[in-house]
Amino acid sequence: MGLAFEEYRRAFDLTPYPRPALVTSEEEKMERCDRILKFLLRERGMIAAFSSTYDRKRRVIREYMNTRNPLPVPPDILADQDALFWTESVERGIVRTDDIPEIKYNIAHWQGDITRLDADAVVNAGNTSLLGCFLPGHNCIDNVIHSAAGMQLRADCAKLISLQGHEEEIGDAKLTRAYNLPAKYVIHTVGPRVGRELTDEQRSQLRSCYHSILDLAAEAGCKNVAVCCVSTGVFNFPREEAAEIAAGAAVNWKLRHPENKMKIVFDTFLDADAKVYENILNMI
Repeated sequence: MGLAFEEYRRAFDLTPYPRPALVTSEEEKMERCDRILKFLLRERGMIAAFSSTYDRKRRVIREYMNTRNPLPVPPDILADQDALFWTESVERGIVRTDDIPEIKYNIAHWQGDITRLDADAVVNAGNTSLLGCFLPGHNCIDNVIHSAAGMQLRADCAKLISLQGHEEEIGDAKLTRAYNLPAKYVIHTVGPRVGRELTDEQRSQLRSCYHSILDLAAEAGCKNVAVCCVSTGVFNFPREEAAEIAAGAAVNWKLRHPENKMKIVFDTFLDADAKVYENILNMI
């Protein structure tokens, strides 16, 4: 059995993460970038001597973060990271979840980068370790969310797994703070990995992901939640059937909880996924 929210929420600070002052000059961006990079290089036993463009240094920071174990980070480095990453979140453009039009049953669809949404919770499709994607610079949603949130997210996930005593179960969900994302929380879920043939068990596991996400978001008091396309990327779940399961689970959850007005926003990134969701959601 997985760890219930009530069992682990007391071990985490889930109050809204404080927003630092924005970095307003390119010079300050470079200085903060250099200090973070210097820390990451020294942590690897490398000489902290480098000369490159800001964009290249920033890519290296992300790559080193992606492959870094969840070790402690000095407060001054976290302060540099938070100021830089929060500024980047603002520069990407924060999208108000409340402004996304609903279709029916408090369900909506939005196409775009989920790290821009100010939802109470955004969903991350992770793996059973919950530690994020360790492939440097990989553009899966797991990597993108961890890279934008900051090093604290992997540390929280490691603590969760340690408390639970085993890896995350497929179909379950866990909640952490979102740190430098515009959202308050990240809900992490693990979907099924499909091989040559899609099985009924995998369909049931994916359905369980969405039920677990919505139950957890409601328990955490979320007024809205942005849900990604679980398992349809490298986990190879057919996108059309995945969308049908997701939409069906959301409608079913709403019908079982008529008193709950939580807004469910299905977030898609690829045009192919957006088209599928638009067709399905317009028929509910």
